[in-house]
Amino acid sequence: MQSKINKLLNELNEQLNFINLEIDNQLTRCESAIDIILKTIQALKLTINKNSFKSEGEEIQFFKETKPQFVSKLIYYNTIFKIEMKKPNGGNRILKKYYNNELGKLKAFFDNELEFYKYYRSGSTYLDYKYFLRGKFDIKMSLDNHYFESDTKFSTSHDFKVAKILANDLIQLYLENQLILIDNKDGAEKSQRKPNIKMTWTGSKVALIELMYALHTEGVFNNGASDLKDIAEYFEHIFEIDLGQYRRAFLEIRARKSDKTKFLTTLNEALLKRMENSDEVI
Repeated sequence: MQSKINKLLNELNEQLNFINLEIDNQLTRCESAIDIILKTIQALKLTINKNSFKSEGEEIQFFKETKPQFVSKLIYYNTIFKIEMKKPNGGNRILKKYYNNELGKLKAFFDNELEFYKYYRSGSTYLDYKYFLRGKFDIKMSLDNHYFESDTKFSTSHDFKVAKILANDLIQLYLENQLILIDNKDGAEKSQRKPNIKMTWTGSKVALIELMYALHTEGVFNNGASDLKDIAEYFEHIFEIDLGQYRRAFLEIRARKSDKTKFLTTLNEALLKRMENSDEVI
């Protein structure tokens, strides 16, 4: 059963990465992601209904660690969709107030769930048998109405709370990034110290585009929440370079008959050679 679950999660991540690469519009991206995630969660539910957990430990592990990875993505994209749908028209001052209010909602959740948040973040396990076993809920633990409306064969009293915590981390990053973008548009000084040396990209544009797609695919910026367009604009800004039609360039890279990742392969070979050189001064 675990192999089927892992396959579902890997396929979901691949599909979401593809959506983030190909769709620039935030609302359209969220709609597509939500549709895919819902179908994947339904497949996950069918897998659980058709199979039995071998032990209580396996059941706890699924509802504490595995299922929240799926549901957190649904919460994230659905929340971002609602935030962007309700975004007011107006200047940067109005937008900053709006996004800060949304951050306030995240803090309110944190304050309301502080006890469980500490339990989960600290890696505690002494209440797992109540939190993450089906049918073991305790009414004294301030249960959400969501639990009573959910499928008890596919839910425990606290697996949704874990998913909410994971989603909120990404939502916070998204909101903070939007605020940074607004500040940059206003010409605000960056909080980080500016380097004394200006770095100029002297490689080819195609090489930089290949590197950019690789970094975005790996999700190394903002826990994978950064848009490809934002990364491209950031690269263009710091290197003062025009990447042009980088999506078309990516299609050309993908169409290469041999060594599709030519630049990345060169980087790998050069770094390995440097590591093998014992006389290299670090």
